[in-house]
Amino acid sequence: MIYRVAADGLVLFHGLFIIFVLLGGLWVLKWHAVAWLHVPAAVWGVAVEVFHLACPLTYWENLLRLMAGQQGYAGGYVEHYLLPVIYPAGLTAGIQLVLGSVVLLINGTVYWRLYRQWRGGVRQAIP
Repeated sequence: MIYRVAADGLVLFHGLFIIFVLLGGLWVLKWHAVAWLHVPAAVWGVAVEVFHLACPLTYWENLLRLMAGQQGYAGGYVEHYLLPVIYPAGLTAGIQLVLGSVVLLINGTVYWRLYRQWRGGVRQAIP
C-alpha cells in the first residue's frame, strides 16, 4: 500500500514538475530568486525532450509500482499519462522536438523580458 501511495504521489510531483518547467518562468517574473530553481529545471526539461533522455522520476515511479505489486509502464511520463490524451497515435521524435521547442519558446520569452527589465533598471540607475 505504501509503495502505491508513493508512486501516485510521485506521479503528482512529476506533473507539477512539468508544469513548473513549462510555466515557472512566469513565477520568476514576480520572484526573481526562483530562477535558480527554474533555469536548471527548464534546461533539464528541454534536454529530456530533445535528446530523448530517460527521466529518473519515471524510473522511480515504475520501481515503486513494481514494489507495490503493480505493473510498471514502458516509456516516460509524457508518453504514459499525457500523450494518450493529447496525441492518441503516440510519441514520435518530431512531437518531442515540438514539446522541447514549446518549453524553450515560452521560457526564452519570459527570460528575455526579465533581462530587458533588468537592463532597463540598470540604465536608469546609472547617472
